[in-house]
Amino acid sequence: MERQQISDALVSMSLEIGRPENDYVILGEGNTSARLSDASFAVKASGKPLLTASSGSFVEVYFEPVLRMLELASATDEEVKTLLQQARVDQTNDLRPSVETVLHASLLSLPGVNYVGHTHATAVNAVLCSKGWKEAISGRLFPDEIVSCGIAPVAVEYVDPGLPLAKELHRRVNDYASAVGAAPKVVLMQNHGIIALGASPDEVLGITAMSVKAFRILAGTSQFGGPNFLSEENVLRISSRPDELYRMKMIRGTA
Repeated sequence: MERQQISDALVSMSLEIGRPENDYVILGEGNTSARLSDASFAVKASGKPLLTASSGSFVEVYFEPVLRMLELASATDEEVKTLLQQARVDQTNDLRPSVETVLHASLLSLPGVNYVGHTHATAVNAVLCSKGWKEAISGRLFPDEIVSCGIAPVAVEYVDPGLPLAKELHRRVNDYASAVGAAPKVVLMQNHGIIALGASPDEVLGITAMSVKAFRILAGTSQFGGPNFLSEENVLRISSRPDELYRMKMIRGTA
């Protein structure tokens, strides 16, 4: 895909995420990104609403200096701001990269991840902001959730947004990838929101939509005794069946 096509796809994905009827984000909430090349990626500028996303809503930044920030023992808010500004490809651009830019750089460095969508969907946060959030997300509820969202999410306890969150998420995601042998499709952050990782915009949108459906079903189960999670055997069976693998590829646009 050419850079312009990637940028156009990122804008289209962001507009879809920002649609009010989806209830994924409001005002300046959430952020999106896309890998433009091996050297750089585009990330939503701080404060820009996804509802009205355009090519002017994004900042191109270099991977290398942003990823280097993960190695910092600590950094003040002002130091992080300066480092992100210095990582911009176009230094004449007045837009400020999202505070979650380091997080996006980390995720876009994973094999097969070209697009990232981070939202604060109401249905998801109703659970992630609850005292029982970890137990509530401890299993899969139905086959299509597994097909779209993988065998399990990465769960991250609340961490201050920005560099501290990026460092913790980087650690958790890499632990997951080492254990499972593949990058996760979903990251859930306590009292914060959800991140969808995909090879294409359609995959990110599908993961987000299916996750929201799963959380709505999860909330509904509370009226009838609580969730009846699929067994580990069932989950692994669905994730490895040839017909389901084919459906995964069709849904993700890789068939």
